[in-house]
Amino acid sequence: MVLLLFVDLDPDLAALDALGGFFVLRTGAPPRGPLPTLARAYADPEVDHPREVYGDPVIFRVRKVAQGLGAPEPRIAVSVAQQALAARLWSVALGAAALYGRLPDLDPQLLHWDPDGSAPDDLWLSEVRALPVGAIGTVVRDGHLGPLESALRSRYRVSPGLLRGNAGSALAGAWRQLDRWARDHHRTDVADRARELAVGLLAEPGLAGTLDPRTLRRRSCCLYYRLPGGGLCGDCCFDRPPELPAGRRGTAPRS
Repeated sequence: MVLLLFVDLDPDLAALDALGGFFVLRTGAPPRGPLPTLARAYADPEVDHPREVYGDPVIFRVRKVAQGLGAPEPRIAVSVAQQALAARLWSVALGAAALYGRLPDLDPQLLHWDPDGSAPDDLWLSEVRALPVGAIGTVVRDGHLGPLESALRSRYRVSPGLLRGNAGSALAGAWRQLDRWARDHHRTDVADRARELAVGLLAEPGLAGTLDPRTLRRRSCCLYYRLPGGGLCGDCCFDRPPELPAGRRGTAPRS
């Protein structure tokens, strides 16, 4: 059993600032004006929102990633965009759970997203309300990753196994970084709590089997190696990059 001193969530979630940008969650109203909620981003793409500056936030984000990386295939940009958002959500939730012993309610209706932004200014929580740490799987996996997977697959041809592998890898990455911080700052309580939560989450439906439980090496590929100049991630399932067809090497993304 892990003993943890529980502290109340502060209105600014300021304790997360020490963990690094991917763990930080902005609160209150975004200074750049109204942003779509993640609930809106996950919604049916056929719903018309003519006043929104980004149009469909998911498509906007994938296009931005594709242009920034020179992705030769849309599914590569989909994978990178999804893994980045999954990493943000897991980092915020796991970091708060380990530090505070409480979880901020990340209801997609409360969480605003700037698809043109980068961490930590991409996510804004309009209201801070506490949940027990035991709700972390329901909040992130069920509340976000499942709807995000559905939203992406309704817009793009992408494998559910790839997306779930990304979700598992993102959780493991957040755990590694949090564990490193905790040990550097002699917070064994935080390291122990993070481990307990992460191990439990990786054994649950939707994430179970995505990683080797001993090494945390993933069992699917995020496709990063298919980018021009791309290589293998640290937890890649491959030992060396697969050979690409000559016509796919370094090609520019299609509009």
